[in-house]
Amino acid sequence: MQQKGQWSTKLGFILASAGAAIGLGAIWKMPYVTGQNGGGAFFLLFVIFTLLIGLPMLISEFIIGRSTQKEAISAYKKLAPKSLWVWIGKLGVVGCFLLLSFYSVVGGWILVYTLKALAGNAIVSNIPPDVMFGQTVGSASMTMLGIALFTLLNVIVIALGVQNGIEKANKYMMPLLFVFFIILVVRSLTLDGSMEGVKFFLQPDFSKITGEGVLYALGQSFFALAVGFSCMVTYSSYLKKEESLPYSAGSVVIMNIFVSLLAGLAIFPAVFAAGLEPTSGPGLLFIVLPTVFGHLPFGEVFFAIFLLLFLFATLTSSFSLYEIIVAAVEAKIPNARRKITICLGVIVLLASIPAALSSSTLSDVTIFDKTIFDATDYLVSNIMLPLGNLLIAIFIVHKVDQKIVSTEFFSGSHISPIYYRVWRTLMVYVVPVVIAIVLIYTSYLSQ
Repeated sequence: MQQKGQWSTKLGFILASAGAAIGLGAIWKMPYVTGQNGGGAFFLLFVIFTLLIGLPMLISEFIIGRSTQKEAISAYKKLAPKSLWVWIGKLGVVGCFLLLSFYSVVGGWILVYTLKALAGNAIVSNIPPDVMFGQTVGSASMTMLGIALFTLLNVIVIALGVQNGIEKANKYMMPLLFVFFIILVVRSLTLDGSMEGVKFFLQPDFSKITGEGVLYALGQSFFALAVGFSCMVTYSSYLKKEESLPYSAGSVVIMNIFVSLLAGLAIFPAVFAAGLEPTSGPGLLFIVLPTVFGHLPFGEVFFAIFLLLFLFATLTSSFSLYEIIVAAVEAKIPNARRKITICLGVIVLLASIPAALSSSTLSDVTIFDKTIFDATDYLVSNIMLPLGNLLIAIFIVHKVDQKIVSTEFFSGSHISPIYYRVWRTLMVYVVPVVIAIVLIYTSYLSQ
């Protein structure tokens, strides 16, 4: 039987986990939801929720995965045999598949834009950025080509395995992501008028925060850390026993907050310096930023760098989505990783077609007044993800043997018992209540 893969180093695990978390949530979604919800106050709430809700949930998934050394579905089955709790893992696998069906579409757009930028066509052509964005998402052939290339890159890395594929890819891509980000932040902060953008992003104005904005900040903390679908259960199942789970989780959270900070400092100062609005929504990166970079010396170079780091972050996140599915199937069909990965790639490519055509051929097809793309996004992000988090929070506290939980929490470190008591208090009294409120409010908004 094929030996179970493991991370070769603690750094490899942290970079891969951070890569799973740092993706569309941190670089694409975080800036535009921050722009739409008042700037600094929203970002501060996001940081607070990430530390008080996201971090405890991340530690919980790490405990479940490392204690069982099993992928998502088998992990819950091992900890709670002959029970319905195994459906948490199945929910995660289904959720990751649905997420991939539209995540790959955005990944394809980014890939197409990156190729255009590297060719010097994204901002130096006479086509306005909003027109170019419309042409890209409105072209079925261009969108599908982008998805196919994005899927191929994922298949190649996942097929190579944990150490030779995911870990090696993240060891190169994550450091490059930070280097590219720092270059862009320095350039953005040296623009005339950039300080207005810094104030917007870092100076809290709670008068601009609404109840809906608070819930968006909470949801963003889940989305940004990739918790709720048991991706981190699968990743931590490859981790050695001598590594500290709280320290590893803390490192991932700090890196994620740092990248979110860098994203804001790269985008908002440049947007304000160009006299544009930060409330542009999902098109912020594809429409506003090309306009901003188009007014800068060597703008096409900086825009290409930005898109490259965006592509890297999107890929490192999609690796985790593929891995949870591949690992679940591989548990049933050992020694067939490459075949499973190739088949999954083909299935994901086919499943992406409806979302891919939501802006073109299928633009008139709606589900509850939403396009197929938006409806899938809403189902995954606003219903399945919070539900997954709620179930995991209940499971780790009320179903798992607490001796196993405490052993995994302290294994590999001399961490003070007070941290365990704080984590458990949050998981018992705070996390499930807050998540339940989110689910209830989301259900109310959908009526």
